[in-house]
Amino acid sequence: YKSPVCKRAGARHVVITDVNPYRLDLARKMGADLALDVRTDKVADAMRRLGMKEGFDVALEMSGNPRAFQDILPNMFHGGKIALLGIMPGSAAIDWNTVVFSALTIKGIYGREMYETWYKMTALIQSGLDISPVITHRFPYTKFKEAIELMKSGNSGKIVLEWGER
Repeated sequence: YKSPVCKRAGARHVVITDVNPYRLDLARKMGADLALDVRTDKVADAMRRLGMKEGFDVALEMSGNPRAFQDILPNMFHGGKIALLGIMPGSAAIDWNTVVFSALTIKGIYGREMYETWYKMTALIQSGLDISPVITHRFPYTKFKEAIELMKSGNSGKIVLEWGER
């Protein structure tokens, strides 16, 4: 659901990166301009395809994949901002020269700050944002183990456990 949120926030181009074909397809369905498999595609190539001459103003790194993060850094606009929501391994390398000479701001986000986004998301949904395509599966709560296995497989979007009778 990141693509329509980014578009509503004013993003001209939304590029989603992942290694999971299911999630990449879901990103396309949700309106991403490009959905790149970071195993084969590069952010710089996406910029060329979109006709971008300068880098991205904002990047949200949610995967925790060091390769994705390393591909983002050199493709940021001078003074760009990167929000880290994914948990990278402690050994993940960062090119600090690129961070410093590009005047990038990197901000880690977790916990309470994520909680604040619930209020913002509620307002977006109330104003008409449709997130239904990202809800790909529904299970009765009694089948929570199946739902968790599906989630672990990576072949789902958001999964809803239903508590009421159908």
